[in-house]
Amino acid sequence: MRHEGTREERAARAVDVLVVGAGPAGLAAAARLAAAGAGRVEVLEREPEAGGAARLCAHPGFGADRRGRPLDGPGYAGRAVRAAVRAGAAVRTGVSVTGWAGPLVLETTAPTGLEAVRARAVVLATGARERARPARLLPGTRVRGVLTAGELQRTVALFGPRPERIGQRAVVAGDGPEAGHAVRLLRRAGVAVVAVVGEGPRAAVRAGGVPVLAETAVTEVTGRGRLAGVAVRGRDGRPRTVGCDTLVLTGDWVPEHALARAGGLPLAPGGRGPLVDGALRTAVPGVFAAGGLLHGGEPAARAAAEGRAVATAVLAHLGGGAPRAAEGLPVETSGPLRWVHPGLLGPAPAPLLLQAEHTLVRPLLTVRQDGRVLHRGRPAGVLPAWRSLRLDARWTRGADPGGGPVVVDVRE
Repeated sequence: MRHEGTREERAARAVDVLVVGAGPAGLAAAARLAAAGAGRVEVLEREPEAGGAARLCAHPGFGADRRGRPLDGPGYAGRAVRAAVRAGAAVRTGVSVTGWAGPLVLETTAPTGLEAVRARAVVLATGARERARPARLLPGTRVRGVLTAGELQRTVALFGPRPERIGQRAVVAGDGPEAGHAVRLLRRAGVAVVAVVGEGPRAAVRAGGVPVLAETAVTEVTGRGRLAGVAVRGRDGRPRTVGCDTLVLTGDWVPEHALARAGGLPLAPGGRGPLVDGALRTAVPGVFAAGGLLHGGEPAARAAAEGRAVATAVLAHLGGGAPRAAEGLPVETSGPLRWVHPGLLGPAPAPLLLQAEHTLVRPLLTVRQDGRVLHRGRPAGVLPAWRSLRLDARWTRGADPGGGPVVVDVRE
């Protein structure tokens, strides 16, 4: 019996590829797909401007332009948007995707009204955000002055560097690049940074002259109405209080996976993004995922590279043949690993990305399947919690396609 589809499916506007999210991954995927002749490629972005979080990062570190001059986040974002548009992709901002009307039909809302859009392929590139205080289970009183680094960037972008909107004395929690960027942004805004609190070793914290409390965690916030200070506890177990009226929480990324969950896509156990194979296919044929949605906090260049990689997989899907869902051996983690990507090891060799729960110094990394050791080694130096480790694909040739899960184990 032929499936006629729901009324929403039948009334949907048709495109060839629908990309959800106009960050580095989504824009790079759209640019490559449009340039390769994939048909009508449309990018939907709920924010009023395309470019993702990079457009709020007013600091260098985003590569260089054609003349070799360093690019900041807005410059990088603008270049990515222009590349997608020049290639022929349609970039629509202020459009929120609210749900699914079918396997490849998305429901959207915009100032112009409601609409359903049908695609031959969907790329989810919705990105990630830093976990806010409630999700971190940080105890204490309910006070103003606790914000994530993303909220700090947005505040400065909207209202300018005005201390009265941020505070006078700030503590930055975290030991990744975002902590250093937050310190510099606070200083430019005229806010004194009294300390950076990082759970990693001092070598993993770069704070530009600000006092660093390494191997230390924020354990409580205090104050009435406005933040008055934070309680911290170091490796020795002794508590102390640092006075401040602003706390900036950095790192600890959580994927923007609401749309993936609404579509019934299985999630990877660690990263909580959609479960994908090496071709970035999800469990629904024709639906792909890439970028920060799968591994938040990675550099924009890596997200863009994955956007180009997912475009290759989408082109193969559009080229004909039976649509295929994600396939392969499950990849599991053991020890202090936050996530492994991809979560399925397919027949085609693909490298793995790993991220630790906390900073590790020359850990022993072992990959096993059914008790057999497929790979063992020690990464050189320090493996920071904020940077992923790339494990090349040579060892995957020893995996048994009919065997059990592949387990990646880390021992300190």
